[in-house]
Amino acid sequence: MKNVVLVGFMGTGKTTIGAALSKELGISQIDLDEFIVKREGCSIPELFAEKGEAYFRDAESNYLEELLAEGPHIVTTGGGVVLRQRNVQAMVTNGTVVALSASEEELIRRLANDTGRPLLAGGVEQRVRTLLAERAGAYDFAPIQIDTTGKSVPQIVEEIVRQLTEIGPGGED
Repeated sequence: MKNVVLVGFMGTGKTTIGAALSKELGISQIDLDEFIVKREGCSIPELFAEKGEAYFRDAESNYLEELLAEGPHIVTTGGGVVLRQRNVQAMVTNGTVVALSASEEELIRRLANDTGRPLLAGGVEQRVRTLLAERAGAYDFAPIQIDTTGKSVPQIVEEIVRQLTEIGPGGED
């Protein structure tokens, strides 16, 4: 089996769904942000503050490629990983990509009390709207698209497994 890579805007459920999918498929789940924190020895907000977003994005690309080469894994990514074509190419080449989405209202609700996301500084509601507009279409390359709004974790996992089975081990129709 190839890697399964979960992408999507922050708050769409990538980490939660990745853990459940890992149990269902019997493949280890690795959260890219957690991997970066371990390797860099500091939190993502600290990394942004001390070294800047450009450094973080470079580290993110390098670690993503490392994890995909080691697979198979369920790899859960940060919402901005798709902003670099290098990352998109690595994910498509080395796995099956699943894009999770949710309605704007649902994302705002889920992220309302989250203080650990540097890109939400300055007000969750406005930042979510701005970032969603900036990233419109950024997740469209994924062959599997799942809207998580109003669905339970088991429902989402079942939908992903069904579509992975339809696509097959090669990752394409």
